[in-house]
Amino acid sequence: MSRRLPLRLYQLCQLQLRQNPQLAAASARRLSTLTGTKAPAFTSFFFRNDQWTAFPPVPARSPSISFRSQSIPVASALSYAPHTAPLSQYKPTEALSIPKTLRLYAELSKSRLSILVVLTAMSGVAMSPLPTTVPVLLSTALGTALCAAAANTLNQIQEVPFDAQMSRTRNRPLVRRAISPLHAAGFAVATGIAGPAILWTMVNPTTAILGAANIALYAGVYTWLKRRSIANTWVGSVVGGLPPLMGWTACGGQWLPSFDSPMTPFLPSFLSPIDPATLDIALVDNPLSALSLFMLLFCWQFPHFNPLSHLMRDSYAKAGYQMLCVTDPRRNAAVALRYTLLLTGVCSVLTPLSGLTTWAFALTSLVPNLICVRAAWNFWRHTSDKQARALWHHCLWYLPAILGLMMVHKQGMNWGEWLGFVKKEDAEQTKVISSESAANVQ
Repeated sequence: MSRRLPLRLYQLCQLQLRQNPQLAAASARRLSTLTGTKAPAFTSFFFRNDQWTAFPPVPARSPSISFRSQSIPVASALSYAPHTAPLSQYKPTEALSIPKTLRLYAELSKSRLSILVVLTAMSGVAMSPLPTTVPVLLSTALGTALCAAAANTLNQIQEVPFDAQMSRTRNRPLVRRAISPLHAAGFAVATGIAGPAILWTMVNPTTAILGAANIALYAGVYTWLKRRSIANTWVGSVVGGLPPLMGWTACGGQWLPSFDSPMTPFLPSFLSPIDPATLDIALVDNPLSALSLFMLLFCWQFPHFNPLSHLMRDSYAKAGYQMLCVTDPRRNAAVALRYTLLLTGVCSVLTPLSGLTTWAFALTSLVPNLICVRAAWNFWRHTSDKQARALWHHCLWYLPAILGLMMVHKQGMNWGEWLGFVKKEDAEQTKVISSESAANVQ
């Protein structure tokens, strides 16, 4: 009897499929995807999310097959309606306390990313030769943090259905419904207005405009392009390169060339001696300094993000994102290598040429740059998860190491005087002697 049971079930299922053509077609599509010998391409995962609502409604009573004393339900391929549990199994949502609300705000703001944005903005302040006040410093940090919070929150509001399909993002507050979209939108509007307003009133209008532009680029252009073009990565890199410019302009530095501020290169001292008396003015009015800060963070985004996206390419494909790691993994690794090499040129040529650092930085920065170039070369050569993870880990320590070296080799920085090893009078006398020597050479 037990041997005839599978045969009898098979015959009944065949009868059911012949009577229901739609069910037969759906079952055939399922079998064709399950029995295929070739894995589906990533492009097969791209779809519109509204297709989940295109399934016909579930019948009021699902068909069943009666077999002697048993009633065996037939699993319909069209039964995609969500499971509805009785009300007794639901529990009331906890009220949002102040600590819990603050934690949700931190998740909406992507607190780790926002902290990185603030730190890169402070690097622009640190590299500026002009002094700053504590109110300006704090206002720049707070305004930049609020702008980053607004951009990240607006990004999450738009990507709720897509975040729900990725294992990395499915626990975000809006996906798990820990906070309502209206509440999140209110937080985004409040921070999006407060951030540029603080920068406008407490710092300067230029920094406020850069902060508002960062919100528009990230929450508008970048988010819109993620499902339409691989160019979204380049737009996201521009977003990452703007915070150092905000720190630079917060201290009064120029970021665009003009007739009053030409791009003056700082050649090595044996080619063109620098007058210490006019050093600070030449640095602040030189747009090459701002360009160097922007290019450093812009180029760093690619060796940092491309290997990370390679590790998550399955999730990006299933969520329908147009990422280079999905459409062309080999080219994705090549882009990471290309910008790692360009990053070496920025540190070895552009940064000392702009006057931000001395030319000694060109030598000391070669060590971390060569380490990252080697990792990027291995990632491009093998295009494997292991090499992608290695490059991503190198980029985590690379940025603070390079920024630290820039501070060590900052142009005009006298560490002996700053640490108290050299008296201020001796340092000023040294500057006078250097200025007279430069005048005699000219």
